[in-house]
Amino acid sequence: MGILDIDAEAALVLATQLGTGAQALSADVADAAAMRAAIDEFRGAHECVDIFVNNAGVGLRPTPLEEVTQDDFERISRINMSSIFITSQLVVPLMKANGGGVILNIASTAGVSPRPGLTWYNASKGWVITATRSMAVELAAANIRVNAINPVAGETPLLSTFMGEDTPQMREKFLSTIPLRRFSTPEDIGAAAVYLCSDAASMVTGVALEVDGGRCV
Repeated sequence: MGILDIDAEAALVLATQLGTGAQALSADVADAAAMRAAIDEFRGAHECVDIFVNNAGVGLRPTPLEEVTQDDFERISRINMSSIFITSQLVVPLMKANGGGVILNIASTAGVSPRPGLTWYNASKGWVITATRSMAVELAAANIRVNAINPVAGETPLLSTFMGEDTPQMREKFLSTIPLRRFSTPEDIGAAAVYLCSDAASMVTGVALEVDGGRCV
C-alpha cells in the first residue's frame, strides 16, 4: 500500500500508523514528473498497482464567480482535474499490462447539486464525474473499473473553506440541506471506498456514489 501526500511528514505518520506494508510517498499530484518518480518508487517495493485512489482536492471560499482570481481557478483546475489526467496517464498502462485494476476518484455532491458561490469548484467536480464515467466505458475492455464517490460536506479541514466561516449558525445552515442531519465523516467515505475497490463491486463501474445523507435526493 502506498500513502502519497505533498506533505512528506503527514504521509509518513499515516504509513507508520497503518504498519507493515504501508509505504510513505511524497509528490505534488499536479506535477507529472514528480508523480512518475513517486510511482516508480512504489513499484520498486511492490509488484504492481492494483488500486489507485485520486483523493487530492482543494476547495474555494464562497465567492461570486466573476471575482474568483485566475490563480485560484488554475489551482482548482490543477489539483482537482489535471491530477487525475496525470495519474491516469501513468497508472492505466500499468494496469493494462497487469490485466486489470481499479481507479477511484473522489468527486463531490457539488458536481451534482451545486451550491452558489462555488461555481468553479462545482465545475471541477462535475468534470471528475464525467471523466469517471468516460474512463469506465473506455477502460472496461481492459478489465479496469473506474468509479467515483460524491461526499457531502464533511468534518475535514475543507469544511470551513466551503462554509466561509465555521460558526454554529453556518453549520446549521449546511445541515439543514442534509436529510440525515449530519456531516459526512472520513469513516463514511472510507467504507464506500473499500466497497467500490473490492471484489464485491466487481460488476460496478462508471458509478458516482453519493455518500451524502440524502442531500442530492
